[in-house]
Amino acid sequence: MAEEIKDLRRLVIKAFHMKDVEWGEHNDITVDGHMTVSKEMLDKLVAEEEHLEKIDIQIIKPGDHDRWTNTIMDIIPVSTKVLGKLGEGITHTVTGVYVMLTGVDVNGKQCHEFGSSEGNLKEQLYLNRAGTPGDNDYIISFDVTLAAGMGQERPGPTAAHRACDKFIQSYRDKLKKFKGEKCTERHEYHDIVRPGKKRVLIVRQVAGQGAMYDTHLFAKEPSGVEGGRSIIDMGNMPILVTPNEYRDGIIRSMQ
Repeated sequence: MAEEIKDLRRLVIKAFHMKDVEWGEHNDITVDGHMTVSKEMLDKLVAEEEHLEKIDIQIIKPGDHDRWTNTIMDIIPVSTKVLGKLGEGITHTVTGVYVMLTGVDVNGKQCHEFGSSEGNLKEQLYLNRAGTPGDNDYIISFDVTLAAGMGQERPGPTAAHRACDKFIQSYRDKLKKFKGEKCTERHEYHDIVRPGKKRVLIVRQVAGQGAMYDTHLFAKEPSGVEGGRSIIDMGNMPILVTPNEYRDGIIRSMQ
């Protein structure tokens, strides 16, 4: 007798590899692997967030890590939903480039809780790990300067994450329109249920103490901020997510 299998949902992730990243007049991304970075929207992003004083962007080429960095708040992929919601449908993502969010306040106090990671980027960033850039990846450094003392107050780090998310959204909007057949990689994942078999639950403890020790879930975009809900605001209660929701970036660490 054949084993009964229920296929609950299907997620297809199509990756588009970026060959180079350089300065340009506008934030742009092309299906043939070229990405340009502009500072044109930074003043607007600062004006929209009362706790931000300044944003600086740098393009860090592969291997060019012998440089100063403020505390690393997050390493963020550029990914977007094309069809469906998080955990199902089609997602487009970029390989070869990561966005690195860093933060400090106007008085030089690093944006951290129990430990900071400012210093030489070469010594502070582990490469080739799950969720970190590889040896051959570009890094777009999104460095935020917060108002005095706001690096340790919850609204400050949240504002930094929100501004960075708006910056990334300018690329997501273009990435959505890429023709799927032009992708450089394609991965398909299924959430499978086998009635009568053992059920497996993985428990992941996430941060929910406050300030940047927060976790957002259920944003509109993979690894996004807009539309997300804080685990603190949800009472630090257990939340069930599917394997494909996890794969698709439904959890956003605010640390």
